[in-house]
Amino acid sequence: MTAWLQSLDAALFRFINQSLSNPFFDWLMPVLSGNKLFVPAVIVASAWLIWKQRTRGALCVAFVLLAVALGDPLIINSIKHAVGRPRPFVSMPECITLVGRTSSFSLPSAHAANMAAAAMVAFLFFRRSWRFMVPLAAGVAFSRVYNGVHYVSDVLLGATLGAGYAAVMVWAMDRCWQWAGQKWFPLWWEQFPRLCEMGSEPMPSGRLSPTRVDAALQPSSFNLQPSLHWLRLGYLVIAVLFIARLAYIASPTIELSEDEAYQWQWSKHPALAYYSKPPGIAVAQWIGTHLWGDTAFGVRFLAPCVTALMSALLLRFFAREARAKLGLFVVLAATATPLLSVGAVLMTVDCLSVLFWTLAMLSGWQAVHSAALRPWLLTGLWLGLGFLSKNTNAFQLACFALFFALSKPARAHLRTAGPWLALGTAALALLPQLVWNAQHGWATVEHLHNRAGLAQAWKFTPNYLIDFVAAELALLNPAFLALIFGGVLTTLAALRAGGAPVAAVCDRRSDTEQRSQSAAKGHWLPVFLLCMGLPLFLGYFLYTLRARVQPNWIVPAVIPLLCLAAVQADACWRRGVRSVRGWFIAGLALGLPLVILLHDTNLTGKLFGQPLPAKFDPLNRVRGWKSMAETVEAERQKAIAADGKPVFLIGAHYGITSLLSFYIPEAKAGVPHAPIVFYQSSEKPENQYGFWPGYASRKGQSAIFVQELKKGAQPEPPPARLTAEFTRIEDLGTREIQYRGRTIHTVRLLLCRELK
Repeated sequence: MTAWLQSLDAALFRFINQSLSNPFFDWLMPVLSGNKLFVPAVIVASAWLIWKQRTRGALCVAFVLLAVALGDPLIINSIKHAVGRPRPFVSMPECITLVGRTSSFSLPSAHAANMAAAAMVAFLFFRRSWRFMVPLAAGVAFSRVYNGVHYVSDVLLGATLGAGYAAVMVWAMDRCWQWAGQKWFPLWWEQFPRLCEMGSEPMPSGRLSPTRVDAALQPSSFNLQPSLHWLRLGYLVIAVLFIARLAYIASPTIELSEDEAYQWQWSKHPALAYYSKPPGIAVAQWIGTHLWGDTAFGVRFLAPCVTALMSALLLRFFAREARAKLGLFVVLAATATPLLSVGAVLMTVDCLSVLFWTLAMLSGWQAVHSAALRPWLLTGLWLGLGFLSKNTNAFQLACFALFFALSKPARAHLRTAGPWLALGTAALALLPQLVWNAQHGWATVEHLHNRAGLAQAWKFTPNYLIDFVAAELALLNPAFLALIFGGVLTTLAALRAGGAPVAAVCDRRSDTEQRSQSAAKGHWLPVFLLCMGLPLFLGYFLYTLRARVQPNWIVPAVIPLLCLAAVQADACWRRGVRSVRGWFIAGLALGLPLVILLHDTNLTGKLFGQPLPAKFDPLNRVRGWKSMAETVEAERQKAIAADGKPVFLIGAHYGITSLLSFYIPEAKAGVPHAPIVFYQSSEKPENQYGFWPGYASRKGQSAIFVQELKKGAQPEPPPARLTAEFTRIEDLGTREIQYRGRTIHTVRLLLCRELK
């Protein structure tokens, strides 16, 4: 029976692929399978649908994206790898292929599944859509057979699965909304009791009927429910993002970066401080790897946790001080800001720096409006922990000083013990680094001095300023940057005029005294947020006139400035300026797709039919390292087999040294007491490896020197120090590390014989 079905499948394939071949189909079918206009057409169609149908259109687009984003990788791709059916052209040399040949498996067809899922979702929301969507989905499925890349059974199964899981997903979400919406979001549920037309009741248009308008305007609903609804929605969004980020770092999409692997080794060598950073990042990685082991997931585990915690605190802050809706704005804006999205999945010092800067900001705002000591002590604690995470966080003390200078009510606290206790608590965080540096020749001070360009004479270099501005425009999202710029100008203009920077923003009804307190706090909130963000940003902006400033150095200032943008945009909205909503929507529309692509640049190949060029792919910094380690380890094993003696490894850069230590199993097991990977020796420490035991005790052993070459760079003679340390050096040549058929790294290997 199986053989008969396979024969029928092959016969149908030959009939469609060969017997029906004609010039018109030869042009049309590759276009249906994918073309450069497909993604722009989808974007335009989605925007038009949302504009015309409002809530219904937005839900339809969201469910289509969700069905494709979950169904393709989790269901279709899993079945493909489980079945492992080869493409038709593998067993049929006479097959006519019009769209190229891929090495992936055949059953089921992802194109057919995705189009069928989209058609099913569209049908459930708009019954008449089948007249366009079903023929389109059928045409795409037919094109996959005609183009020679799928059997008929592939597209039939793919279409069945796609339509099936799309229908189940919409039905499940609709049932969930009918239960949870009525319970947790009653006001919105009254407006929109059903998500689609799947049920017997007609789906609402998304606008309130007169009866529902009257119900929505009842005092109990108007005063309490809107803020509570936005708060609950914010928690839901944060939970979804948290789960998505955990799933992402658990997937093999990316590998460790150089700094993550480097600081993982720090966590194996506990110390009061390290060559270039305080001890906070080492402690964070120690916690993650003790919970989940020495894996990439363990190294990065705290990054999504930190982001979720910070998002929840910001949401509650705005729910208390202004409106929960503004807190959700900040959470979504941060998610759609590439510079912040990186820190949500990579465990670097910036992740901790932003967390403690934000915590100090939130507790500091509470402290200046409280007579209690506890908020001040917490502020000092967060300032201290921030300094233990990144030296830049010490700049927040200047931010608080600026706020005291601008705010007369805040200066009254300087006559109390609170601010001084906070300052003393923060100052205690200096001790670990002071002790470590005193013991190690003030290595961190010298490193920071050189890193900041202070060792060189000043020379005006406009390229540094241009590079910084261009990088921040891309990484901070131009639309949100425009809102930030507007918020800063509005606040500065109000300060200069001597008026209130913004009206009171609390929307909760209270008695006269509470409203007065809320207004007083709202008067200074924009100024406080401005002081928490602008000095750091402006300081580094001006410093580009002297030296190069890395784009991530200003990252602690981004959250306060986004909060300022939210507060001032809300004030503009209340004054009738409706354009601020357009800027926010533009920021999400621009930022979210960009952030998704930055998380997996392979999507460019699926969307546009051509992968991102290797030199422009930012994820090459977190890809290919495991393959590189396997290549180097294979050469080491060859050397061991040839000489019968142990062979160790030497890295030319701290990054490649750390990555080899993490991705070679024997090397990972040897950290920290029996390492087999070392950084090349030097007269004085160049990084943290200079403070750990080197390879001087391995006399008589050979080593392989590993050096990454920049693209197009020619190999140079071996380092003079390496030549002096070993009896002779043999050039093993270069090795190209490939990812999906493209070279992303090139390493040079030198076999160093017999350490003297």
